[in-house]
Amino acid sequence: MRDTPPRHGPGTKTPIWQAIAQSLRSDLAEGRYAAGDRLPTEAALAERFGVNRHTVRHGISALVDEGLIRTRRGAGAFVASTPTDYPIGRKVRFHDNLVAAGRLPEKRVLLVEDRVATAGEAQALAIQTGEPVCSYHGLSLADGQPIAVFESVFPQVRTPGISAAFCGQSSVTKALAAVGVPDYTRASTRLTAVRATATQALHLLITEGDPLLRSSSVNVDLADNPIEYGRTWFVGDRVTLTLEN
Repeated sequence: MRDTPPRHGPGTKTPIWQAIAQSLRSDLAEGRYAAGDRLPTEAALAERFGVNRHTVRHGISALVDEGLIRTRRGAGAFVASTPTDYPIGRKVRFHDNLVAAGRLPEKRVLLVEDRVATAGEAQALAIQTGEPVCSYHGLSLADGQPIAVFESVFPQVRTPGISAAFCGQSSVTKALAAVGVPDYTRASTRLTAVRATATQALHLLITEGDPLLRSSSVNVDLADNPIEYGRTWFVGDRVTLTLEN
């Protein structure tokens, strides 16, 4: 059944694309689609409203301009999510940050490997290039939606056995505690705007080349020894980074 656009007066009709936009707004307001859900394809919406795909595209563009919908090239249109607040200060804890923001946190282990430190990692961790490190690659999610990919690098001389500590669990805090580091704080953070690589886009359900915010950081133990060099690539429109003293 085709949606009939409302009339404003005798002989005056609402443009079809505006009527489509209003119908989709109503769908969102009524909870038909939740944040992060993908809308039906342009072809499906064109069939629903009895119009061509260009008209549907015009209606969706209006919702994109209003911030209600976001589109990904080759993937479709999605209901925009409210960005997750993510504080960055001396104590940065993924789980605690998301719980405080009212979100359900989840981490997935992608890879844990033992290798040698690169020159940049060695400098950040105050060790020698080529010394053994543990590299932990993972995916961070909020309410089931990917918000970041990350790599954390730990100097094995200060965290012996940490690779095994990640077996069966994904928490950096728990892994460090298991190897004798009961607490740690953030010593430095550097933020840089970058573009998503093909593999990052795959994990984050975005398009290659989409904007990301990269955080490069160093965490230290209670004796101020560097015990983690981390790089996290946040999806720009899913996270709001806030600085705390």
